[in-house]
Amino acid sequence: MRSDETVYKELYAELERYERKGVDILIDGYQASPLQIVTAYMAKEEGTYMRDYMINPEGNIEALAFTNINEYVQAEITP
Repeated sequence: MRSDETVYKELYAELERYERKGVDILIDGYQASPLQIVTAYMAKEEGTYMRDYMINPEGNIEALAFTNINEYVQAEITP
């Protein structure tokens, strides 16, 4: 089993590759750096993030968005 540190390093490297290719990276609708994304993942108690790929008409990844899905679940159960 991979350690958390290994997972975070791999995620950071992956996001850096996307950033070098010009892919926009967003977290909760705001532009973010690979380090900001990894930091949010490391602070798991603050949320669980879902990845969403935005594909252009040519089939290339145009943007990568991370959305805190706990925020939406909490909103649904709040009266």
